[in-house]
Amino acid sequence: MPWGTNASVAGELVYAIGDVHGRYDLMTRLLARIADDVKTRGNGRRPIVVFCGDYVDRGPESAKILSALVWMRTHAEFDPYFLKGNHEEMMLAYIDDPIGAQGWLNVGGAQTLQSYGVTLPDPAVSADYYRARDELMERMPASHLRLLQTLSLSHRIGDYAFVHAGVRPGVPLHRQVAADLLWIRDDFLDHKRRFEKIIVHGHSWDSDQPVIREQRIGIDTGAYKTGVLTAVRLEDGRVECLQARIDQSDDPIVSVPATL
Repeated sequence: MPWGTNASVAGELVYAIGDVHGRYDLMTRLLARIADDVKTRGNGRRPIVVFCGDYVDRGPESAKILSALVWMRTHAEFDPYFLKGNHEEMMLAYIDDPIGAQGWLNVGGAQTLQSYGVTLPDPAVSADYYRARDELMERMPASHLRLLQTLSLSHRIGDYAFVHAGVRPGVPLHRQVAADLLWIRDDFLDHKRRFEKIIVHGHSWDSDQPVIREQRIGIDTGAYKTGVLTAVRLEDGRVECLQARIDQSDDPIVSVPATL
């Protein structure tokens, strides 16, 4: 059974995709699943696909992910919206200040540099962080940098709001700050009451299954580690999750039996 809810997306067909983290293989597989799903559920509607951030780091193919996102902006058969994740923020910080943001390399940035063919910096040589940054700038297409610099912090459709990490409880959506939208965890995750809208988010995970609550839908399933990338399909009064699993040839739609 699908998840029943009174929430609306104003008649749209909406998909949201969790943290990809360099798993190009899973992203393309999940997008193919969505394309097949649209054939049966589209009913003439042009689908909306919201990516909830963290495209880069940890997985092996961050550069290919960004190339795919750039392509989608002008060629996709759906309306794409790309949100900024904390890992995109860290990558931009490294580009701006390699010494000050060198910690990025320890949380997946090293894999991103390698995806562009950049030789990792020698930690014992401070100047080498600048060398790696400059090499990245030489190898990275300008369109990738432009994409990173123009990512949105949030998107709203009907009764839903899409963000990367979450929102600060008690603060109206229009007053949320970037630090919370990109980084918040416990204060948001432990909040039991409804927010201004149902929050669809990534950033936090503890298994290969999505987290469905009356106030939020968490769709990060640790793709870089679990081999499972998750999307949620939202329609008026209906919620279902789709997954791409690298260890299965036929991944069923995950229906969550919960009611708001």
